[in-house]
Amino acid sequence: MGDFSLNVANRITADYFKNHFNLERVTASYDLNVMQLEALLQAAPPEWFEVTIHQHMPMFHMEHCVFCAFLSKGKDYHDCGRPCDKHAVSLRDRVGAEHPLKADAGCRNTVFNSQAQTGGGVRGAAAGAGREKFSRGIPKRKTRGGGAHDIAKYRQLLRGDITGTQLWRELKLFNQLGVTRGQMAG
Repeated sequence: MGDFSLNVANRITADYFKNHFNLERVTASYDLNVMQLEALLQAAPPEWFEVTIHQHMPMFHMEHCVFCAFLSKGKDYHDCGRPCDKHAVSLRDRVGAEHPLKADAGCRNTVFNSQAQTGGGVRGAAAGAGREKFSRGIPKRKTRGGGAHDIAKYRQLLRGDITGTQLWRELKLFNQLGVTRGQMAG
């Protein structure tokens, strides 16, 4: 499975990663707005793709490891004791929003937006382009009962019991697929 970091935004890239690395599926780029996603799903077999319907968007990446610098006496991954495996860290912005910080296996850090966003409001558009099933949701923080509640709401959406508007309003999510709605959106 190729994740979002491959930035698959066109058929050529999807074909390359699928066939060169023998991947079952690739995740469509987070840079795609709904119209671009629909075009991608029409240009290539939709079963090649996973569409992330729920995620906290990555805001920036850095090589510096905040966990090692502030929660360890070590200098790098050799001697830091992996505090990133034990601690949850957020960066608070000027308005008080707390943005989760996560470390990857290479000790690079990514700051994620505090508020998740959903593509649930555009479910019909992407499904109409041939993708009947959204297959990915990426929570950044585990909350007591929150994850199960969110999953139940997405199941209701996929069954048609609630609308995308009901979903994003109730879960207090950004109603958007991709990084932007596109440069031509009003």
